[in-house]
Amino acid sequence: MRLARSEAMLFKFGSGTGTDLSTIRSSKEKLSGGGSPSGPLSFMRVYDQIAAVVKSGGKTRRAAKMQSLKDWHPDIKEFIQCKSKEERKARVLIDSGKYDANFNGEAYSSIMFQNANLSVRISDEFMQAAMKKEEWKTRFVSTTEFGPTYNASELFEDIAAGTWYCGDPGVQYESTINRWHTCKNTGPINASNPCSEYMFLDDTACNLSSINLRKFQQEDRTFDVDRFRRAAAIFITAQEILVDHASYPTPAIAENSHLFRPLGLGYANLGSLLMSMGIPYGSDAGRGICGAITALLNGQAYLTSSRMASYIGPFAGYRENEEPMLQVMEMHREATDEINDECPAYLKKAARSCWDECIESGRKHGFRNAQATVLAPTGTIAFMMDCDTTGIEPDIALVKYKQLAG
Repeated sequence: MRLARSEAMLFKFGSGTGTDLSTIRSSKEKLSGGGSPSGPLSFMRVYDQIAAVVKSGGKTRRAAKMQSLKDWHPDIKEFIQCKSKEERKARVLIDSGKYDANFNGEAYSSIMFQNANLSVRISDEFMQAAMKKEEWKTRFVSTTEFGPTYNASELFEDIAAGTWYCGDPGVQYESTINRWHTCKNTGPINASNPCSEYMFLDDTACNLSSINLRKFQQEDRTFDVDRFRRAAAIFITAQEILVDHASYPTPAIAENSHLFRPLGLGYANLGSLLMSMGIPYGSDAGRGICGAITALLNGQAYLTSSRMASYIGPFAGYRENEEPMLQVMEMHREATDEINDECPAYLKKAARSCWDECIESGRKHGFRNAQATVLAPTGTIAFMMDCDTTGIEPDIALVKYKQLAG
C-alpha cells in the first residue's frame, strides 16, 4: 500500500515508475495462518486502478508505469497471459458493436492491466532452457520449495504470442542488465522505468535530458565531434548540479539520488540525421554511426563526471563499487571495437579515443555519477526541440501529429 501511495505521487508530478513484483508471494504458496496468498496479479489490479485515476502529471497523458516479474516466480505463466486474456474481453465488447474501440472508450476502461507495460525478467539460464526445449522449475518466494514446472520454450512462445496480440509482455534480459551494472556491490538491478531506458538500484530516479543530433551536422554532412562532446560536457554538468536542487517524491529516492547521483543524458533526432546523410536507417552504416555517436555521448558524459569527481569527489557509494564500475567502464571501451566498420573511420576513432581518456581519468579520480546516459524515446519533447524524428527511432511519417491520450 505504501507503493500505491508512492506511485500516485510520482504520477502526479509527471514521472514514470517501474516495479518488480517478484518479492510478493505467489498464489500457489501458503500463509502461516493456513490460507493462500493472493499473489502479484491481485496487487497489480490495485496498482492498475490507481494509475487509471491519477494520470501522468495530472494531465491527459496516461500514467507511465512498468511492472515486471522474474522468470523463476511460480505465477509467471499467469503474469505472461494476463493482458492477453483481458484484451480478448475488450475485443468481444468491441465486436458486439455497442462499444467504442478507442483506448479511452468503455470497452478498455472496463478491463484490467491497461495502465502498465508488463515485462518478464529473463535470465540467460531461461533462454538456454528455451532453446533446448527443457523444463523450467519455478521456486517459492517465502520458502526453499520448488513451484510449478513449465516447458521453457512454451513459456517463451506465450510471451511472443502476447506481444503479437496486445503488445505485452515484453522481455528484459536480467543477466545482461546486471552484467553491465555499475553498482553490483550495493545490490542488483530489479526493474526499469516504463520505457526501459533507466535501470538502476531500487528506489532511485534520474532526470532526463536530450541533445538534438541534427544541430551537430556540418555543411559537408559530417558530424562535428568536438562540438558534440562539448555539448555533452555542458549538459552533464548542468544535470549534476540539478541533483542537489531537485525535489523527490519519497525519502528513499531522495537519499539514493544523493548517494549515487544517477543522470540520464540522451539524444534525439537520430533518424533525421541519418536521412540527411543519405544513410538508410536499417543499414550497417546506420548502425555504425549510431554506435559511434552513442559511445561518444556515454564516454564524454562519464569523462566529465570523472573530471567533476577530481574537484569535489566521487559519489558516496563509489568506493564500495569501484571495482565493478571500472570493469563496466572497460566493457564500454572494448565495445567500441565492435562498432560496425561501415561507420566513417573518424567517428569510430573518436569514440575509442574518448573512452581511452575516460578510463584514464576514472582510474585516477573515480566518477561523480553512478550512471550518466540513457536513450529515452523523447516522444513528446522531441517535437518541441525542432526534431523531425524522436529519440533513437526511425521516422514515423512525413507529417506527424502528436495527440495525448484523450
